Amino acid sequence: MFEYIFWISIGLIAYTYLGYPFILSLLSAVKRRPVQKSAFEPHVSVVIAAFNEERTIEWRLQNLIEQDYPREKIEIVVVSDGSTDRTEQIIKEFSSWQRQVRFFSMRERKGKVEALNLGVAQAKGDIIVFTDARQTFRPEAVRHLVANFSDPEVGCVSGELIFIKNLKSLIQSEMGAYWLYEKWIRKAESRTGSTIGATGAIYAIRKQLYKPLPSGTLLDDVLTPMNIVMQGYRVAFDGSAVAYDVPSKDASQEWTRKVRTLAGNWQITSLAPALLSPWKNPCWWRFISHKLMRLAVPFLLPAVLMSGALLSGPIYRVSTSIQMTVYALVLIGFAVPPLRRFRLINIPYFFILLNLAAVVGFWRWITGQSQTVWIRSDKAGHVKKALK
Repeated sequence: MFEYIFWISIGLIAYTYLGYPFILSLLSAVKRRPVQKSAFEPHVSVVIAAFNEERTIEWRLQNLIEQDYPREKIEIVVVSDGSTDRTEQIIKEFSSWQRQVRFFSMRERKGKVEALNLGVAQAKGDIIVFTDARQTFRPEAVRHLVANFSDPEVGCVSGELIFIKNLKSLIQSEMGAYWLYEKWIRKAESRTGSTIGATGAIYAIRKQLYKPLPSGTLLDDVLTPMNIVMQGYRVAFDGSAVAYDVPSKDASQEWTRKVRTLAGNWQITSLAPALLSPWKNPCWWRFISHKLMRLAVPFLLPAVLMSGALLSGPIYRVSTSIQMTVYALVLIGFAVPPLRRFRLINIPYFFILLNLAAVVGFWRWITGQSQTVWIRSDKAGHVKKALK
């Protein structure tokens, strides 16, 4: 029995990180579905949900105003989710001389998705571009996003998020490596059909396909694209539509972000249970492989450790020794934070951190403790400084 547990667990972990990408690479070689992208200039609404963004909102609006897109065909819809600083005043002043900007205020905080629902309802464009107040776009980002909708099969397009070098970040290399791996998968999924989810900092949809999000939804950038997939449209990835951000400064900041994100992945299974059905979800296999299998890994790792420790044989002894060494390095990194500057410590520490975040995310979701009112990131304002 322990042998079955060991090898099944090893196999599922290997499939999650290596097998699924390998199958995608094979599909990319034999079954490509290129997007028929061409010049296309429909009316566009950029929707931003903002909370206490006084440090960045004017700069962000200016960045969007300066997009390489016909001014008469683009508007910026900003919804303040009960901001208590100067955010609303700044937006009002900006919109007084830039008619492209339209401002809406929710007097009480209701959460990001409520602000997005209101923004989309008020938007006049045929294409909705979602972004945050923190990041910045390349000048041609909106044009590249929109060009994909000349293909009638495309219902959603995700752009690419690039992390700016930040010397203050202690986990920049680890986040960079993880993000490169994640983007490779998304590009491979897009080349062969649909990618699972979108990059929240930069993605666009056909307005007619938008379904109002349930109150408390944590991951609008996963649920909205999957709702569009369920309607029979593709979700594409376009690396030429670029947004910039800065990486988390340390493991604790990344921990907060990942717990919320992974709790959101658990939450989606209850908000949209049809995603778990191969008869209703055209991307069922991709959804299971890309999203849900990663949530299972932190439960499979202890199974490998415990079953391997109870079995005799060189393979099992080596496996147990490797795992115990990795966990020892993680404990050292936890006990002595300055040592995390060394990659030998920080790489396993970062990997285990992500998997523990999935466990905590599960606990918060299953016990109803998931935070539904968003908190402004400490990274706000860093992008502006980094680009100067």
